[in-house]
Amino acid sequence: MKLKKQVTVCGAAIFCVAVFSLYLMLDRVQHDPTRHQNGGNFPRSQISVLQNRIEQLEQLLEENHEIISHIKDSVLELTANVEGPPALLPYYTANSSWVVPPEPRPSFFSISPQDCQFALGGRGQKPELQMLTVSEELPFDNVDGGVWKQGFDISYSPHDWDTEDLQVFVVPHSHNDPGWIKTFDKYYTEQTQHILNSMVSKLQEDPRRRFLWAEVSFFAKWWDNINAQKKAAVRRLVGNGQLEIATGGWVMPDEANSHYFALIDQLIEGHQWLEKNLGATPRSGWAVDPFGHSPTMPYLLRRANLTSMLIQRVHYAIKKHFAATHSLEFMWRQTWDSDSSTDIFCHMMPFYSYDVPHTCGPDPKICCQFDFKRLPGGRINCPWKVPPRAITEENVAERAGLLLDQYRKKSRLFRSNVLLVPLGDDFRYDKPHEWDAQFFNYQRLFDFLNSKPDLHVQAQFGTLSDYFDALYKRTGVEPGARPPGFPVLSGDFFSYADREDHYWTGYYTSRPFYKSLDRVLEAHLRGAEILYSLAVAHARRSGLASQYPLSNFALLTEARRTLGLFQHHDAITGTAKEAVVVDYGVRLLRSLVNLKQVVINAAHYLVLGDKETYHFDPEAPFLQMDDTRLNHDALPERTVIQLDSSPRYVVLFNPLEQERLSVVSLLVSSPRVRVLSEEGQPLAVQISAHWNSATDMAPDVYQVSLPVRLPALGLGVLQLHLGLDGPRTLPSSVRIYLHGRQLSISRHEAFPLRIIDSGTSDFALSNRYMQVWFSGLTGLLKSIRRVDEEQEQRVDMEFLIYGTRTSKDKSGAYLFLPDGEAKPYVPKDPPVLRVTEGPFFSEVVAYYEHVHQVVRLYNLPGVEGLSLDVSLLVDIRDYVNKELALRIQTYIHSQGTFFTDLNGFQVQPRRYLKKLPLQANFYPMPVMAYLQDAQNRLTLHTAQALGVSSLHDGLPTLQSMQTINSSCQSHTSRP
Repeated sequence: MKLKKQVTVCGAAIFCVAVFSLYLMLDRVQHDPTRHQNGGNFPRSQISVLQNRIEQLEQLLEENHEIISHIKDSVLELTANVEGPPALLPYYTANSSWVVPPEPRPSFFSISPQDCQFALGGRGQKPELQMLTVSEELPFDNVDGGVWKQGFDISYSPHDWDTEDLQVFVVPHSHNDPGWIKTFDKYYTEQTQHILNSMVSKLQEDPRRRFLWAEVSFFAKWWDNINAQKKAAVRRLVGNGQLEIATGGWVMPDEANSHYFALIDQLIEGHQWLEKNLGATPRSGWAVDPFGHSPTMPYLLRRANLTSMLIQRVHYAIKKHFAATHSLEFMWRQTWDSDSSTDIFCHMMPFYSYDVPHTCGPDPKICCQFDFKRLPGGRINCPWKVPPRAITEENVAERAGLLLDQYRKKSRLFRSNVLLVPLGDDFRYDKPHEWDAQFFNYQRLFDFLNSKPDLHVQAQFGTLSDYFDALYKRTGVEPGARPPGFPVLSGDFFSYADREDHYWTGYYTSRPFYKSLDRVLEAHLRGAEILYSLAVAHARRSGLASQYPLSNFALLTEARRTLGLFQHHDAITGTAKEAVVVDYGVRLLRSLVNLKQVVINAAHYLVLGDKETYHFDPEAPFLQMDDTRLNHDALPERTVIQLDSSPRYVVLFNPLEQERLSVVSLLVSSPRVRVLSEEGQPLAVQISAHWNSATDMAPDVYQVSLPVRLPALGLGVLQLHLGLDGPRTLPSSVRIYLHGRQLSISRHEAFPLRIIDSGTSDFALSNRYMQVWFSGLTGLLKSIRRVDEEQEQRVDMEFLIYGTRTSKDKSGAYLFLPDGEAKPYVPKDPPVLRVTEGPFFSEVVAYYEHVHQVVRLYNLPGVEGLSLDVSLLVDIRDYVNKELALRIQTYIHSQGTFFTDLNGFQVQPRRYLKKLPLQANFYPMPVMAYLQDAQNRLTLHTAQALGVSSLHDGLPTLQSMQTINSSCQSHTSRP
């Protein structure tokens, strides 16, 4: 910057000299006495001299113009060279704190009103059903409803359908979990392939038969193993409407833990597969098994051109309320939508489950008698001790009347005379005799009912879209439009309870190690897809496609399908059996390794100045990654960059669509390190010790951290040299609080180290934006004060322990059933605290027996400087039936209101409802760092005052190929 000013001043001086010379020459001519004596008539000799001088002046001006142009070009070149990684040079102040000079560019930009149009002007008519209000008003009293235990008695008059017949669509379906009790492959081999094989033959036997399928992952695997004749038959069945693929996603995803990137990705993968192989486009959504429902899904389905959807797992009290108010079908609208642009028609199933006993009507004892897989002699029966009976001419009238009564009672819960009756369950129709039993017996019932005009009913097999089409036709609207009189709803359906106080809030944190691995894979997939696309586009444009490994596309496809598979509602939820979890983990790790190869190949090509020198050698990759995982259940091990006389090069990639300034941390083999930008400009760096434990410095491993600015979708290169750059190589200082514990501490001369044996005074970290206070005894957060605010905000952190009930029902992978209020976590020994302070970041590490917490404060302009990075490493394997929780309590007067995110896509307002049990006030927060394992979960306590989570959008790096990942970096322990 100083050089640029000097050059600019010099150029301005030259310009001023030239102008002043011109002024003097003109002034001399004007005041020439000879000119006045001759009355202004110049002799020819003088005119000739003047003409020569004017020509000389023109030549000087032209030369001056060239000089100014050169100066301008030099300034522009210098400006270009100083852009990229910022040359921020911190300095140490008299009050013992680091200051990073402000950048000349703004850290934040003002928000244009056009950026928030939905928040301006009239909000339009509010939805009639706002789930936050509904939850506040409902008593949640769980009154015994009779045969419909969670509902009420339903009555009707036989004349209710005199003017319009009841139209019934029975929808045969089979819900196939891509992993749960068995692995994906084992389910396919033992059950799913037999379901689909029988489907082809059985549907072709009678054109009146219908079948509904949802999981494209299974369908695609089956498709690859069938012959051309069967494929043609499937296309015919899809074309004539006998077979419908609902939703069209790779799986039926969980809606609480999944990030919206992955939700979109699995939806696209399934839709593209259907379009390519079947020429089919899904029209309706089918979600019968996710454990609660997020408004993110209806938004995505609507944007994918689906017009209708169905959901099932909703709190039983909400179902009862909606049934009583005829609100089980509604237009689902986003809370931030001021009009109807996000609306999608939604059907909520009214009863306990999606199995046959809970779908034909309110009485499961009767409905079970019409599940013909349970005929006497089979492997399953009816728990109500009344078995089904095969339909014959002798009993068809009585059986049809009994079934019609259930149909009529169920229809009284809805606003139209079109009724949906699902007919299926998990992995149903895996034996040919079940197909025959269900289709033959139901067809006899339909034929009888349809032959009696006085019954005013028309019953048939149908698909989900058949039902919705008939409903739209009956109500006189186009598909997807709002039928007259139907309500509009906004909000979500968390948290889910299926009975009593059994709230399904345990799965929000079950097996969090794999939840974390999911996010890691998602981030690498995004980066790999972008880099591969950029590299292939350049190679094709340059005529070098033959030299580039286009086969990497297959690795991307496999990774997309692996990520999609893990969004399944028994995968990312952590609710599958242990062997299935291992299978998922192996798949995730294999895809992660493959994606790193894609990243390496693409980055290698893109960073080369001369692309024709690119050579792909899978046995000797040009670049290496920054971390490795030995096993699917192992934490990543960061690579140490070995410094020597030759420079080492580190490539950075920003996969975000906006410019980014963040701290990058690398592990190196020496504290004597100089870091240069791609143009050779020296950069200021923070050198820190790398620790194996609370008090043990790792020998010959050091951490170098520096701020890096990268453009959107941009690559950058750093040079690492062995050697010191005094003003720019800035060591961190460390102090360790032992609290009276007798522990040996390793030291290194490069880092100032102070040991405090018994001090308990509170201490603070600060940057230009905030001051953060910590307890000197616990090392946990106590308060935060913004520099532009006088009042500090109390933010007390506390570790707690939840036990589980002594009754039969305990906390598990699905449920959170605590034995009461949480109790304080009391470790055997006081924690060791390690406080590191440096120019670009400072941090407090608290080492407890079961958890290590790191709170980091970045000293950077922009968002990172305004944020606290909180990460935890947890190991509670020696706990049995206990859960470790982190409570963050503030003194903000929020009146019981707090906010949680949904799918990393939107924020949902919440209320702490004292009328509900503790476990009901927990909500999914999928962008959080996930902590610990299976039944021993680390949960976030949001019920007290304010829901708080930490999103660390850090810059994970690669040695010689370092990527900047786009999703949060979660810190977890091995299960």
